[in-house]
Amino acid sequence: MIRASQGAPEGLWLRADAQDGGRGRLGRIWESPKGNLFASVIVRLRDTDPSPAGLAFVTAVAAYDAVRHMAPQVDVFLKWPNDILAHDGSKICGMLLERASDAVIVGIGLNLVWHPQNLDRKVSDLRTLGATPPDAQTALEIVAEAFARYLNIWRQSGLDAIVRYWEANAHPRGTALSAKLPDGEQVDGLYAGLDDDGALHLRLADGSIRAIHAADVFLI
Repeated sequence: MIRASQGAPEGLWLRADAQDGGRGRLGRIWESPKGNLFASVIVRLRDTDPSPAGLAFVTAVAAYDAVRHMAPQVDVFLKWPNDILAHDGSKICGMLLERASDAVIVGIGLNLVWHPQNLDRKVSDLRTLGATPPDAQTALEIVAEAFARYLNIWRQSGLDAIVRYWEANAHPRGTALSAKLPDGEQVDGLYAGLDDDGALHLRLADGSIRAIHAADVFLI
């Protein structure tokens, strides 16, 4: 954030060997021991860019592609809006985006060789899942290449192509999800795809569709 406010250019990546104040969504603590990937990059918004909200999906598909490149034998999928989960629903990668004037700081945490224990949700890492992941610096180079590629697609073609790719690599339609909204409301339903702007569609018990624009989402 400081580098961005000082005019650091787009594409500047910073990687930490470890963190003592890592944060996830909704203020959660993100444990950050040495060996995993903890990195962030600056995106400078342009007048011609699509809505910045779409960068969450740009980051998701870029990280997904990077994980598939690093560990092709590991079965992973995307969960709305930008978590990467293993086949058993355990989280291996999370992202956090923060806006600072004309800049968006995109943070990515990827569990390469270690994951925290005794959480209230499933987590894992690529090594535990049977892969031989690269070191953190090599992982960053793979992520950075994928991110630059999808950022260019977003700028040239808009969000639609990104959203369609996200859908193709997410949990299937009909997956049971629970969404906890910012006001505390909980909405349960079946995944029914995404809007063109990336909003999550849930089919409720009465058959109606509820569009979710911001929420903490869990597999049921």
